[in-house]
Amino acid sequence: MESGEQLPRSDPRGGRGGWRAALFIIVVSLFERIGFSGVEGNLITYLSGPLGMSTAAAAAGANAWSGTVLVLPLVGALAADSRLGRYRAVLLAGVLYLLSLGMLTVSSMLQTSQPHPRSCHGTATACSSAPSTPSPARLTFFYAALYLLAVAQGFHKPCSEAMGADQFDPTARASRSSYFNWFHFSISWGYAIAATAVTYVQENVGWTVGFAACWAIMVVYLVVFLLGTGTYRAEKPVDGSSFAQLFEKFTFSRKVVGTDTDTQRLLMGEPEEGKGFLVKLLPIWLSSLVFATAIAQITTLFTKQGSTMYRSIGGLVVPPAALQSFISITYITLVPVYDRALVPLVRRLTGHPSGITTLQRVGAGMAMSCVTMAIAALVEAKRLRVAADAGLLDRPDVTVPMSLWWLVPQYVLIGLAEVFTYIGLEEFFYDQVPDAFRSVGLALSLSIFGVGNYASSALVAAINWATTRGGGESWFSNNLNHAHLDYFYWLLSGLGVLEVVVFLYFAKRYVYRNKCQQ
Repeated sequence: MESGEQLPRSDPRGGRGGWRAALFIIVVSLFERIGFSGVEGNLITYLSGPLGMSTAAAAAGANAWSGTVLVLPLVGALAADSRLGRYRAVLLAGVLYLLSLGMLTVSSMLQTSQPHPRSCHGTATACSSAPSTPSPARLTFFYAALYLLAVAQGFHKPCSEAMGADQFDPTARASRSSYFNWFHFSISWGYAIAATAVTYVQENVGWTVGFAACWAIMVVYLVVFLLGTGTYRAEKPVDGSSFAQLFEKFTFSRKVVGTDTDTQRLLMGEPEEGKGFLVKLLPIWLSSLVFATAIAQITTLFTKQGSTMYRSIGGLVVPPAALQSFISITYITLVPVYDRALVPLVRRLTGHPSGITTLQRVGAGMAMSCVTMAIAALVEAKRLRVAADAGLLDRPDVTVPMSLWWLVPQYVLIGLAEVFTYIGLEEFFYDQVPDAFRSVGLALSLSIFGVGNYASSALVAAINWATTRGGGESWFSNNLNHAHLDYFYWLLSGLGVLEVVVFLYFAKRYVYRNKCQQ
């Protein structure tokens, strides 16, 4: 199915693979996102609530974990491409998901029950309960479960998406590009359900019930994946020793020569001469890190902002993490328009199969992220003014009389930026690596956002140290009415502008593997 064409009823080749198999992967990934994002999207609330961490510590902890989540796919991808194969890697991920989410559910049951104060469910008071500190043993058990969940994601994320793209012939580039769009359309529904339904259950029914719901959803994920087994076309993993030798050559050497059967299969369609692919991709990878650092704020500081604001709708108190659903709504709305209307229109003008090149798509999203952080800074500055005018600077427990909906524009715009840059980077890294390294290519893309989370954590820690060492107030004070998140957002916006300039420099000089992609 190319962008702008109708979905075929069956695989035209009548065998394995094609859209029939890819649709199983798309549905599986929908359920996976609900279960995983049910933990990820509201993690900072759990850390600063039931676990009693400060705002800076919770943000740093959440960013460190999110960074690990997005770096571990490199391990999972290498294991899949060299030994396991993508099918078995996804199967292993399902088992690890059930184990880790089961442990998180038990961990929340062991945690001393500290219900929110009654006023926390109203609108006059911000949620700021003082839970008891968990014992070291319980805290260790919680982190073991949390990082086991990261390991599961490390196997699932690059391998499932690459496996879906593998269902198309190498010549069907437009169909493969369309697949990436519809894959993200699907998982956006998962993000939306997690950000609304799951977070509501966690904050209003209980964390144990919320984690148990995530576990049950992962059972469905595993069942659906197994049902599609007969339709999948799976690549046979390369022998580990051959894989290691070829990975070294493709990564750093200029001359790539195949000598055995595995090597010949790896090099199929590859030129004999050329730079190692990691060396070639490194400038693009490095010049995307500021964008990834900005994206890291979605599940941390954006959520903490919302927790201080007026959140009632007709008597229903909206969890601040629920605003993440607007990112999903942006995906759900824009991806079909982009894939079915914009791409065919631009294709007529440019003659490019995807309308624009993947790097042009990435650059457009980066520019949007700069605008997003500037708007986030302006909204936060207004929130601080409203808090000052209401005499609430020293009353962090009282809700700021400013509607939560003021934050919607920054969520929508960051979603718009992701549609261009996040999907564009995944497609770019998948296409620009040798066929045997497809999972590694997607893992490289994800690692950008992992390192971006680490960078965000380090930046928060550095700024927190710099602004408090002389006895001053931290930009990330536990009392957000004294904090200056607006300054931090302006910093990210400025760094983003510099990043766009650097990225454009490298993008204009990049030579694609296939000239038709240029």
